[in-house]
Amino acid sequence: MHSPRQKNKTLAAWLAFIGGQLGLHRFYLYGWRDLWAWAHPLMAALGWWGVERVRMYGQDDHLAWVLIPLLGFTLAGTALTGIYYGLMASEKWNVIHNPATPDARAGNTNWLTIGAVVFALLFGTISLMSSIVFSFQRYFEYQVEEARKISQ
Repeated sequence: MHSPRQKNKTLAAWLAFIGGQLGLHRFYLYGWRDLWAWAHPLMAALGWWGVERVRMYGQDDHLAWVLIPLLGFTLAGTALTGIYYGLMASEKWNVIHNPATPDARAGNTNWLTIGAVVFALLFGTISLMSSIVFSFQRYFEYQVEEARKISQ
């Protein structure tokens, strides 16, 4: 009989941090049939399309205002997932992802795991705050423009 492969917590945390926008961590943990894994590259592609629209049409493109934060929130969400995986208790990790071998060492936390958590925290915070700032800045600039039109 075929035994399932052990899922390594450190690898999952790094995949969430580095390849999260492609859904690599979900493919690693849940396989190719996971719908959420396929949603990650879709959301990221929409966000990158928003970045390209800003390059093509300038910052006044209203569709880009919606699309660019999708990229930032996808990056922040996958960074949060990397933090979650990295800080998960080994026993809980093994119960969820290694049920056939609950005493496996694959769920242990080491310095590489903590490195993934630190980098995910750093870059996740940057992408989340940048997305929020971009969204609010564009919204308030739009409100000022509309107020100018009304006052003239």
